[in-house]
Amino acid sequence: YFDGWKAYDNNPFHLTQNPQGVIQMGLAENQLSFELIEQWVLNNPQASICTAQGLQEFKDTAIFQDYHGLPEFRYAVANFMGKVRGNRVTFNPDRIVMSGGATGAHEMIAFCLADPGDAFLVPTPYYPGFDRDLRWRTGVQLIPVVCESENNFRITRSALEEAYERAQEDNIRVKGLLITNPSNPLGTILDRETLVSLVSFINEKNIHLVCDEIYAATVFSQPAFVSIAEVIEQENVSCNRDLIHIVYSLSKDMGFPGFGVGIVYSYNDAVVNCARKMSSFGLVSTQTQHLIASMLSDDEFVDTFIVESAKRLARRYATFTRGLAQVHIGSLKSNGGLFIWMDLRRLLKEKTFEAEMALWRVIINEVKLNVSPGASFHCSEPGWFRVCFA
Repeated sequence: YFDGWKAYDNNPFHLTQNPQGVIQMGLAENQLSFELIEQWVLNNPQASICTAQGLQEFKDTAIFQDYHGLPEFRYAVANFMGKVRGNRVTFNPDRIVMSGGATGAHEMIAFCLADPGDAFLVPTPYYPGFDRDLRWRTGVQLIPVVCESENNFRITRSALEEAYERAQEDNIRVKGLLITNPSNPLGTILDRETLVSLVSFINEKNIHLVCDEIYAATVFSQPAFVSIAEVIEQENVSCNRDLIHIVYSLSKDMGFPGFGVGIVYSYNDAVVNCARKMSSFGLVSTQTQHLIASMLSDDEFVDTFIVESAKRLARRYATFTRGLAQVHIGSLKSNGGLFIWMDLRRLLKEKTFEAEMALWRVIINEVKLNVSPGASFHCSEPGWFRVCFA
C-alpha cells in the first residue's frame, strides 16, 4: 500500500514533463470539485483572516480559544453532517469533538474505549491505515471479520459470531466493532437491514460500535446512504446509545485532507468528556475552524456543492468502469466512496497472494499505475485491487 505511494513520489507522472512516470490511483483524494471551493474562496475573502477583508478577525482568532472548538465551527459541522445525510437526522453541536483528521479521531476513540490488548472486530477488506491509526500507540488489536466475494463482501451475522468466538478462545477482550460506511475499499454502502443487524449484535455482546462515515457525501447513485444515526432512531430498533460513536471528517466529502479536520461524535457522555480532554493534543487550528465555519454556514453553496460533487463522481465512475468493461475487466458494483474494487483474479498465474503481488509489481513497474493490492486491505481472496478514480 505505502510502497505504491513511494513509487509515485519517486517518479510522478506528468503529461508533458514526465509521460513515463507513475500515475497515482492509490490515494483516496477527491479532486473533482476543487474549482467550486476556489470560486467560493474568491467570492468570500472575509472568510480568511489572511486577507484585507478578514483582517479584523485576525487577533480574536489568533489568540487562545476554547479547546472545545469555536462555537460557530461546531454548529456548522453539526449542520453539515445533517445535510449530507439528507436532513433525516440532526446532530448536537455539543457532542462534536474535534481532532487532527480522521486519523486522530480514530486513535482518540480507541484510547477512550479500550485498554492495551483489547480488540476491535473489523470486517474485511478494510482500510490499511487502521493497522497504524488504531494500534500503534494504543496497544489495541484488530480482529478481521472475514467477508467474501460470493455475497459481494456483505457483513454476515455468522462471520461476526465466528470472529467474536475466535477472540474469546484466545482470551482477547473484544471492546467494539469498527465499520466503514460507505466502505473503503469497496465503495459500497451498508443497507439499513445490515445496520440494524449490527446494532443488534453489539447490544447483545455489550460492545461498542464505531462507525467511520467519512464518505457520507460521496454517494453518487442509488441506493442512498443510511447513517447509523438514522438507524438508532428507528422505533423498531432497541439500542443502548452509549455504545454508538461516529467518526467523521472533511477530508473526503469536501476534499480537504490537508486541513486535518476530524470529528468524533459520540452518544456517550463519558466518551465525549474524555475525548474533549484528549482533543487538546490534536486541535484543528482556529484559522481553519474560522474558514470552515464560514464556508459550511453558506447553505446555498453547500447544497450546490453536494449535488455537483455527486454528479462528477458518478460521471468519473461510469467512465472508468466502462473502460474496464471494454477490456473485459470486472469490478464490484458500487455507488459510494472514491474507489473501484477491481477484479483481476483471472489475470493471476495462480490463486495465491504471492501471485497477486507479482501482478501488482507488473502494474506498478511496467504499466506505471499505482493501484493497491487486496492483500493490503486484508482481503480474504487474492486478485482484487483498489483503484482511486477521483
